[in-house]
Amino acid sequence: MSQASDVTTTVVPSPAASLAGSAAGPAGRDLRLCQLEKRFGGFTAVQPLDLVVPQGSFFALLGPSGCGKTTTLRMVAGLETPTAGTITIGEADITYEKPYRRPVNTVFQNYALFPHLTIEENVAFGLKRRGVKDTRKAVADMLELVELTTQAVKKPAQLSGGQQQRVALARALINHPEVLLLDEPLGALDLKLRRAMQLELKRIQTDVGLTFVHVTHDQEEAMTMADTIAVMNAGRVEQMGSPGELYDNPETTFVANFLGQSNLIAGEIVGKDSLGGEPVFKVDTHGTTVSIPEPRAHVTTGRAWVGIRPEKVLLAPQGEPLDAPGNHIEGAVIVDASFIGVSTQYVVRMPWGQELTAYEQNTGKRGVMPPGTRVDVSWDPAFAFLLDASQDALAGVEEE
Repeated sequence: MSQASDVTTTVVPSPAASLAGSAAGPAGRDLRLCQLEKRFGGFTAVQPLDLVVPQGSFFALLGPSGCGKTTTLRMVAGLETPTAGTITIGEADITYEKPYRRPVNTVFQNYALFPHLTIEENVAFGLKRRGVKDTRKAVADMLELVELTTQAVKKPAQLSGGQQQRVALARALINHPEVLLLDEPLGALDLKLRRAMQLELKRIQTDVGLTFVHVTHDQEEAMTMADTIAVMNAGRVEQMGSPGELYDNPETTFVANFLGQSNLIAGEIVGKDSLGGEPVFKVDTHGTTVSIPEPRAHVTTGRAWVGIRPEKVLLAPQGEPLDAPGNHIEGAVIVDASFIGVSTQYVVRMPWGQELTAYEQNTGKRGVMPPGTRVDVSWDPAFAFLLDASQDALAGVEEE
């Protein structure tokens, strides 16, 4: 008969768990910006802004250069003084606190590593500056978290750009911030490395469970990593939501164009109806009436843009059946076809002269349709959206 053992097993927490436990603080430590505003002389960089970043989330401020996203980040970091408004973390008002007194750390695009120090010395720098004597275990834990244990005695110049970025991240995280600010952190990396680092950053954020606030102009970067995205334009937040919500149902032409690509067709709202038992708005577009589900209509009267994403547009040679019910337009012609591997990108001239873009998966069902092919165009009304025509159709389109 076996006897129960009285040996106690000690579970050693992982570096990520240890970091999350020490930095999280009390529950409800959301980052809140209340009527936060920044003016430089007569120029308003950030309009009065209300924003809540939930504790432990990965939040992205997305927008073009000059939209106010970096200025917002710098106010949270304490590097810019707000003209008005407040910044709080939980119940603590940090609006006018010195940067070093805030539970916040920042990772910049240029990494700001000390070239003469080793990797472990770079990571330990913040702790030693605060008077911590023995930094060995904390540094080892951080290097394990960012998977750089074997690089500890090297100098920054001996590492790749992605490795240097992870060193900068470890140096910021070792200070146990409640909020980590990332200012265009992947902007200096090439495309392949940037994509790898997007996944790496998300992994680390998930492991440590801290609040990450990421500033970027790269829509793919924001959509890959963030739980929530706030799209900024001219100092204001145009729309905020999950990547899927913003892409699938944009509320303005700026968001529709900046976050992906959209076809926008001018129309006039002519009334309301029902489709499959659900309320829809009916819109006249160049003589063809199309339907938009009520939850996807962000304007209800007058002139409007009917929006549809290119991958939701279906094409078929004239006279052949189309899968999508509802919005069906005849008399179009293909003017350009670009084979790009997984899909073919078509440019289609509509009967009224406007050119729309359509992406078709290369499933092998049929070959590429050459320019000059007459086609019918269709889309499922469930995928369309209706936007206010007062904002220009090119708003949010990035210049090449």
